[in-house]
Amino acid sequence: MSGTLVILRHGQSTWNLENLFTGWHDVPLTPLGEEEAAAAGRTMAEAGLRFDTSHTSLQTRAVLTHNIALVEMGQSWLPVQRSWRLNERHYGALQGLNKKETTERHGAEQVHLWRRSYDVPPPPLDVSDPEHPSHDERYKHLPPDVLPATECLRDVVARVLPYWYDSIAPQLLAGLDVLVTAHGNSLRALLKHLEGVSDEEIAEVNIPTGAPRQYTFDDQLNVQSAEYLGDAEAVAAAAAAVAAQAGTT
Repeated sequence: MSGTLVILRHGQSTWNLENLFTGWHDVPLTPLGEEEAAAAGRTMAEAGLRFDTSHTSLQTRAVLTHNIALVEMGQSWLPVQRSWRLNERHYGALQGLNKKETTERHGAEQVHLWRRSYDVPPPPLDVSDPEHPSHDERYKHLPPDVLPATECLRDVVARVLPYWYDSIAPQLLAGLDVLVTAHGNSLRALLKHLEGVSDEEIAEVNIPTGAPRQYTFDDQLNVQSAEYLGDAEAVAAAAAAVAAQAGTT
C-alpha cells in the first residue's frame, strides 16, 4: 500500500508581510509565520498523522516551517532531504518589488501573467546582479546552467518533477508517509502534476501559507483523495488572500 503525502507551504515570511516578490531571496518567518507553522503541526497531529521521512527546499522559510511543525508533532528527529528543486519560483527582476506597486506600474493583466500564467516568465536578472543565485553559497556545487535568472511555472514543473520521480515517489511506493514543506509555486507545480490540473486552470490555484494538504494514493500512485486539513473556511480565506496580493483580482 502506498504511503500518504502531505504538502505544506511555509508560514508567512517577512517579505510576504511586506507584499514583496520573494522568489529565491532568502527571508525568515514572521512571528505569525512561526505560529502558522506550529498550528500546521498541531493540525497534522490532530489528524493522526505520523511521518516516516520529509523533504524541504534550501530556503530558510521552508526549513523553519518544517522544523517548527515537526516539533509540535513530537517528530523533530525525522529524517529530512533538502533540495534546490523544491525552491520557490525565481521571480527574476521582480524580486524585491512590491506586488501592488508593480501592478500599478505595469498593469493588472501583465502582472497576472507574470504571477500566475504557466509559461510567461518575468524579466530575467543579469548574472552580475547580487540576487542571481550564482552569488549564493548554497548553490555553489550546482552547474551554472541550472541556476535560473527567472522562471515561469513551466520551468518550475520541469525541475520539480525529476525530484518527485527520483526521491519522493519511491518513498511513497515503499509505503512511507512523507511530508514536503516548500513554497507556493513549487507546490503548485507538484499539485498540477498530481491532480492533473491544466495549464490554463493552474493560474487560478492558490496555495495558502501554513495549510497542510493531504494526499492518499492507490498502489500506482494515482491520487485517491486530496484535501486541506483544518478549518475549511479559514483555508479558503487564506487562499483568497494569496490571490489578492497583487491587486489583480
